[in-house]
Amino acid sequence: MPMNALNSTSGRLGGGRVLLLFLLFLLALYELVTAGFTAFAIICILPIGVIFAITSFKQRMFTFWLLCIVNYFIQLKDLTLPIPMSLPNEMLELLLIALAIIDVSELKLERTLNVMFACLMAWSAYCTIEVLNDTCNLGVDIGGWYTSARMMAFQLVYAFLVFTLYITTPKLLTKYLIFWGVLALFAVFWVWKQQTIGFTNAENQWIQTRGRTTHILQGGSLIRYFSIYSDAANYGIGIASTAIAFIIFGITSKIKKYKYFFLITGIACLWGMFPSGTRTATACLGAGFMAYIFLSKSAKIAVPFSIFFGLSFFILAFTNIGNGNSQIRRMRSAFDPNDASKNVRKINQTAMKRYMNEAPWGIGMHIGYGNVPANNKYAFMSTVPPDSEYVFIWIHTGEIGLTVFLITTAIMLIGACWIVLFRINSPSLRGIGAGMCCAFVSQQLGGYGNQVLMQFPNCLVFYGGLSIVYVLPHIEKEWIAYEAEILAKEEERKRLKKEKREKSRTRGLLGWI
Repeated sequence: MPMNALNSTSGRLGGGRVLLLFLLFLLALYELVTAGFTAFAIICILPIGVIFAITSFKQRMFTFWLLCIVNYFIQLKDLTLPIPMSLPNEMLELLLIALAIIDVSELKLERTLNVMFACLMAWSAYCTIEVLNDTCNLGVDIGGWYTSARMMAFQLVYAFLVFTLYITTPKLLTKYLIFWGVLALFAVFWVWKQQTIGFTNAENQWIQTRGRTTHILQGGSLIRYFSIYSDAANYGIGIASTAIAFIIFGITSKIKKYKYFFLITGIACLWGMFPSGTRTATACLGAGFMAYIFLSKSAKIAVPFSIFFGLSFFILAFTNIGNGNSQIRRMRSAFDPNDASKNVRKINQTAMKRYMNEAPWGIGMHIGYGNVPANNKYAFMSTVPPDSEYVFIWIHTGEIGLTVFLITTAIMLIGACWIVLFRINSPSLRGIGAGMCCAFVSQQLGGYGNQVLMQFPNCLVFYGGLSIVYVLPHIEKEWIAYEAEILAKEEERKRLKKEKREKSRTRGLLGWI
């Protein structure tokens, strides 16, 4: 091509870019005047979004790690966004899924065709049918329905697909566990910082307003800390489930450097659970470890675990040991049948049953606190606090929806446990699968007591973790080779250190002679 023609082409391209940016700038100004700052901000960040999408084609795993970070920090009180809080997570998940589909050469689609995917699709199908639910006679609200459906069902499918399509090798699995551990350690550090240094301005403002009745208790003598999570219950149950997973990873890992890291992370998370003052977290911890007694297939593990948790339960339920600590006193109240908070929940649920008997499909997924008139039959159901993820699902999708959710969840969990018990031979890989299953059990029990299942970061972490269990049989051969290689390197380093020590001793002996 002649030089003048090339210069002409470059000039046209450059001019086109300038014109496009100018038109985008005019559109942003128009949106600022007509629709406000939010629309203006979205238009302004479009070029950044395009650049990010292009970069993601080359660095897909960077996008995956970014999703993990965003998922953990999206609830940070000091973080304010001009868009819905769940949107960054959803955009990154959809981008990752799209990138995986586009790159057909590396797409491992057969790994997605399993029991968990079928169960999630069944639950999503039911939630899709719920768009037609007009129990409250308010008409069909597709926008409101989609907002609820993507949080209650679609994000579970996204989490499954992302983890199934991107955790494809032993090396990536190990990196993910370490990455997750580092994020969990930061959450524990942040709760320590809240205790010893204090809250940030945004955190203090939240706890003194919206969080005051639930997070400042006993006349101000007990503060429930929430770290970087939305609230103390979400944090306490999430970090307890994380502690279960990492302690099991540590117990079963053969590689020393990973074993120490996992155990330190698990113990730190165990400590971090108590400042939350979340009573349900204690039961979640016990349930997770009791599940491991079943999955371990080892009397050496089952017997000491049973003794330890039996003793712990006895101390909390039948003694006053540790009552000098306000957090332990609150944890102990979980075993008190006369606890006032429990009784309030029972009274609320008894009142709910009278309404729900006439609403087998629920009051509708699009029904919220502000869109049911006071004279509507179901106005009470739209305002009463559910205090539990299962109760929330029951209210909005009815007895039928709750049954579908419980059955599909049970099938997913049983399928994952079956894989751990009968399809994985490597003890360390079985430990990873067992840790994920036990953490999922813990989280589900947390969903019975608090509204935590679909919250950030728990949903992606624990539903994604269960998805990984279904991937493990596909990578077991690679895992065994990967583990053997690392163990061989550890042995070689140990041998070289031993030789170095022996040579040093020999030289010292010769010098003395």
